[in-house]
Amino acid sequence: MKKYKRIFTIVLDSLGIGAMKDSEKFGDIGVDTLGNIAKSVSSLNIPNLQKLGLANLHPIKNVNTVEKPLGYFAVLNETSVGKDTMTGHWEMMGLNIQKPFQTFTDTGFPKELIDELEAKCGRKVVGNKSASGTEILDEYGEHEIATGDMIVYTSADSVLQICGHEKYMGLDNLYKYCEIARELTMKDEWKVGRIIARPYIGEKKGEFKRTSNRHDYALKPYGNTALNVLKNAGLDVISVGKINDIFDGEGVTESHKSKSSVHGMEQTIEIANKDFTGLCFVNLVDFDALWGHRRNPQGYAEEIEKFDKNLGVLLSKLREDDLLILTADHGNDPTYTGTDHTREQVPFIAYSPSFKENGNLGEFDTFAVIGATIVDNFGLTMPQDTIGYSILDKIN
Repeated sequence: MKKYKRIFTIVLDSLGIGAMKDSEKFGDIGVDTLGNIAKSVSSLNIPNLQKLGLANLHPIKNVNTVEKPLGYFAVLNETSVGKDTMTGHWEMMGLNIQKPFQTFTDTGFPKELIDELEAKCGRKVVGNKSASGTEILDEYGEHEIATGDMIVYTSADSVLQICGHEKYMGLDNLYKYCEIARELTMKDEWKVGRIIARPYIGEKKGEFKRTSNRHDYALKPYGNTALNVLKNAGLDVISVGKINDIFDGEGVTESHKSKSSVHGMEQTIEIANKDFTGLCFVNLVDFDALWGHRRNPQGYAEEIEKFDKNLGVLLSKLREDDLLILTADHGNDPTYTGTDHTREQVPFIAYSPSFKENGNLGEFDTFAVIGATIVDNFGLTMPQDTIGYSILDKIN
């Protein structure tokens, strides 16, 4: 029998809480996304996270511990080899990823890949670097219109993005080129998590705008996850933000795209007003995309404060038989060198209005306790060849 009818799992994308034991192997020394953000700003106003026990779990400058936290909390370590969004989320739901997805942030894509892409698409590639979507259009949009060349770029995530003008390249051609890129990047040495078609309109620099006809060509999870188990059992699996893209729709019954992390929390609050049985799985990407990669601790701190305000609203909506889980998928210390993610431990905070106890659960060796606990709650069993174990009996 299920213990909780509705489970809300919210991923604060990149909010790590300190280096893992093997972080030096990933080039990350002394990283601590949450701790270093707090040290970089005069104050961090997060009363709701504070009362749930976040400062009890991890020291936060000028944020006091509380005597009686409302939630249970723990430190999670990553079993998989990687520090990217897909690896973190897939592990949460039971997969152990031992071949990390490739990123090409600092170097651009290899000449061999670009040569094959040009040959198969019949267009020359320009760009081939890490850039923001608006900047790359201002730099190359007029060039593409004039020459027919194809704009290819990446980011700090494991992605290959192709821009195409809806009028001059056409959506059908853009999608075809992305399908070719997806096939090419199935090789281990080029394997990126997603190919993204980025259509745009406009005639000159300063006027180019991306359209809503974006299409993602993601890798499907390598096996069944906790999401498949829930969906196959007839339960609701409601995704908010990037979750549907991260799992390529696998195991999702209802999907909501978000314009921002604030919007994602507003959508989650709206979902909390409705009746469902199962999981609402939320990714809030702005912490990572807007502030972590851009090495902006002040902006990151303000984003955490915005989240905390909406968290207060969500907490007021939770029912006795609801469970809230807050976590992260990796780190992205905005005070560290470079622009890459950082290999870090992540927080696990659980809360239900029905809790009679609270406190520190210690440390676990995998993010996969999350999916296993959710599946166990509904009296179901994780798929074969997954990792993780339920800690449902520890939170009550």
